[in-house]
Amino acid sequence: MPSNVRLRRVLLLAALLSPLAPGLPSLAAEHAVTGPVHATAGRATTVRAIAVATVADSAPQGSMRAAGGPPTATDGATIVAQNTTTQTAAQAKPLPDTAGNGPASDARAADIVRRADAVRFPEDSFQVLVRVESVSAGKPLEPRLYRIFSKGNENTIVQTLEPAVERGQNMLMRGRELWIFMPSVSQPVRLSLSQRLTGQVANGDLARANFAGDYAATLTGSETIAGVEYHVLELVAAQRGVTYPKVIYRVRKSDYRPYDAQFLSVSGRLLKTCTWEEFGKLGDRVRPTKLMMTDALKPDDVSVMHYSELQRVKIPDRYFTKDFMKRLE
Repeated sequence: MPSNVRLRRVLLLAALLSPLAPGLPSLAAEHAVTGPVHATAGRATTVRAIAVATVADSAPQGSMRAAGGPPTATDGATIVAQNTTTQTAAQAKPLPDTAGNGPASDARAADIVRRADAVRFPEDSFQVLVRVESVSAGKPLEPRLYRIFSKGNENTIVQTLEPAVERGQNMLMRGRELWIFMPSVSQPVRLSLSQRLTGQVANGDLARANFAGDYAATLTGSETIAGVEYHVLELVAAQRGVTYPKVIYRVRKSDYRPYDAQFLSVSGRLLKTCTWEEFGKLGDRVRPTKLMMTDALKPDDVSVMHYSELQRVKIPDRYFTKDFMKRLE
């Protein structure tokens, strides 16, 4: 190897190591170091990590320690672990807003939807009470009270508590398969998530509220409402069988609280709207406590869902079986 090339490589390595090993002499102060390593900050960081790992592998045990390195015999492995930790922490941060098409935009949109889902409900096991009050054709319908048991957004039990005449009519959801169990029928009946349960509330509105798992999201832009900025997303069903084919979803930028949603048919026709109207302490954090759903063609037909008594509980897998549902009262 020519001597001038060897000298440039030595100078480059010394410049990269000088911030990490204060005991090394700074050759860069005496010689100008130039080259491709300065093209981007990302490449420089990568080269530095590789260089340090290489020196650690080739140096005797304890040499990195003497130069200010971590107190471990396998310094190279420690550096890899530290870099991995840094990357994991960065992944937990919100991704930059990128409206439009492309991998960056899709990743950011999915991140927003996932964070909004976490505001609405816990990601692990929980139970919550939901009271539904509906008005149809100007007349109030009999209120309904349900207890929901959910585990990981894939398994859900919807237990009917009121009215008393419907007590014992319970629904079981596993994945996207939904059954209803009725005391007067020996076998469970298969239902669709989009089928109406009561008022403007569909089965899927109670049994499956997992937007991140059901839809492919696109960040289409942002809007300002009453001085507050919101993300605007378009959600398209990832596969058949979800509650709504399309959703226009607005989420507050500052804390990922859901603001409203427009539920659309496959052709884009507006079916109904949903507005998260009130937030309060629910379980371990502030969550939506009141949700209003309005028929698009009959704006006077509305259903209001009140959430209360949310608790994180451990729910055994055996609960989400047909045998257990037959015994549930």
